[in-house]
Amino acid sequence: MNSVSRPGLAGTAALLANETRASIMMSLLDGRAWTPTELADSLTIARPTATEQLHRLVDAGMLTEVRQGRHRYVRLANPAVADLVESLAAFSQMSVPAAATLRSQRADKALREARTCYRHLAGRLGVALTDGMHRCGYLHPTWTLTAAGHSWFEILGVDLPRTSIRAFTRPCLDWTERRDHLAGTAAEALLATLLRRQWLVRLGGTRALRLTPEGSLALGPVLNDPDH
Repeated sequence: MNSVSRPGLAGTAALLANETRASIMMSLLDGRAWTPTELADSLTIARPTATEQLHRLVDAGMLTEVRQGRHRYVRLANPAVADLVESLAAFSQMSVPAAATLRSQRADKALREARTCYRHLAGRLGVALTDGMHRCGYLHPTWTLTAAGHSWFEILGVDLPRTSIRAFTRPCLDWTERRDHLAGTAAEALLATLLRRQWLVRLGGTRALRLTPEGSLALGPVLNDPDH
């Protein structure tokens, strides 16, 4: 018998130890709400299997349900759950390779290039943009936004949150690049602006994003390293 209370870490770990549930959580890192059918089709699993695993994740408080008319959607319960999943992904020393088909390889390449990490930008592009912000003096080495950074966000039209109980800016270890990209509410506002201005566009129903020519032009001064 335990002499003191403790969190049920083993139970939480067991939930994510299932390959199907782990895949569901990774898919939902795009920050959007999905129907069980959409998730089942995306992961090529049977609808009853998806429904069963979704019930377990909802009961555990990792997902929340949203009902709209006859439709039922699920999404990550909160940013803390997203941080947990992304941190575990980055901590994992092994990765499951994409299928050898041309379609899968192309999708994997697109995901590694640029993707949503819950509500902020990740992948090679996310890391490159973060590096550029440090290089241009927009991000302090302590990961705080400088006065020049605030001015740059204003030029881009980013509507920064005035108050938040969550971190304004913080590093987030990118699981494909193995380096930090920018996270926090400021990074979320930045991604929302890039999508709204169509400097980034979503690729189908996946987490993958594509930098448009307009986006490349607008972000070029930050993305292009003059030393390379």
